[in-house]
Amino acid sequence: MKNSQATEFFSSIVEAPFGAIGIRTEAGVLRELVYLPSTFDEKSPTDQLAEVAARQIERYLVEPDFCFDLPLAEVGTAFQHKVWAAIASIPRGEVRTYGQVAKHIQSAPRAVGQACGANWFPLVIPCHRVTASGGLGGFSHHDDETGFHLGVKRWLLGHEGVEGY
Repeated sequence: MKNSQATEFFSSIVEAPFGAIGIRTEAGVLRELVYLPSTFDEKSPTDQLAEVAARQIERYLVEPDFCFDLPLAEVGTAFQHKVWAAIASIPRGEVRTYGQVAKHIQSAPRAVGQACGANWFPLVIPCHRVTASGGLGGFSHHDDETGFHLGVKRWLLGHEGVEGY
């Protein structure tokens, strides 16, 4: 089994076109979603919520308009929640720049970028829909243009019908 020790950390791992998605559940809430490279094997859900989350992720990977309905752990600062609420309101197929989100919530683009990178629930809170004014921007605190994480962001935007990235 590839990455067997790290696999124990997750309640389930779902295969995705760009690699995999790790699901962590705890005490009846979704604790975290993590983009994983293809070196991770799928893992059957260990509890009912992990099963529900896995099925919802699989639906989204087929139907980009699918809306998630999962109980999320209470994480993040009040500011991060403000940013995440603004991100969650961006419709599928559209993007906003860090600057546009910052103006909307009366903050600074860099602070918005930091809150995006701190998102515990990517896909559910679609931070991939936030880009730089001159291009793709970063993703999950990564900005290597040819790296795994920006490849995930490109795939997600393409899956949702956003062109040009």
